[in-house]
Amino acid sequence: MNSIESLQWRYATKKFDSQKSLDKSQLEVLAQAFNLTATSYGLQPCRLVIVQDQDLKDKMVPLSYGQLQVKDASAVLVICTTAVDANYVKDYFSIVKKERNTPDEVIQPFQDFLTNTFSKKEVAETEQWAKNQAYLILGNLLTVCAQQQIDSCPMEGFVPEEIDQLLGLQEKGLKSTLLLPVGHRSDDDAMSQLKKVRRPQQEMVSFV
Repeated sequence: MNSIESLQWRYATKKFDSQKSLDKSQLEVLAQAFNLTATSYGLQPCRLVIVQDQDLKDKMVPLSYGQLQVKDASAVLVICTTAVDANYVKDYFSIVKKERNTPDEVIQPFQDFLTNTFSKKEVAETEQWAKNQAYLILGNLLTVCAQQQIDSCPMEGFVPEEIDQLLGLQEKGLKSTLLLPVGHRSDDDAMSQLKKVRRPQQEMVSFV
């Protein structure tokens, strides 16, 4: 399918077929798509935890307001944020230097700019900035899922602190921000047969 056909095919899956699993190569595509998504300044303030363990998925249901998609999906992608400070910025530029062999005199001004920028931000401001990047990633993953004919259901409805505790995210310096159950739609998911509803394109898009 082309891109538009893929997006027409996509919908927020209400019921997954728990007997169908994604294979390792499909999850690897999603992992790579996550890592290749554009983020502000290229800093990648997000991490991805892919939950496949059935016991953990079962325990996520009450922490997700009873949404059964987290239990029945093949995997649940947990998009997390991590703290960004001067040390994080420094580490990023060490990777830039290693990968591109960029001279220090070229790197240092931008590194100093970002170090200064984030040192002036309040913790809450930096966390919100990181969450904005998580939504960029979610959008990209939804598109890649559609192109790969992987069903998905983006979720904000869960208790982050309890998901963090269940998955041991605090110890890794991570905070869960979004959930994305992925797998294959069930044949008896009635929502999958309904026509997609969108406002008219001419109402939503302007050419100037």
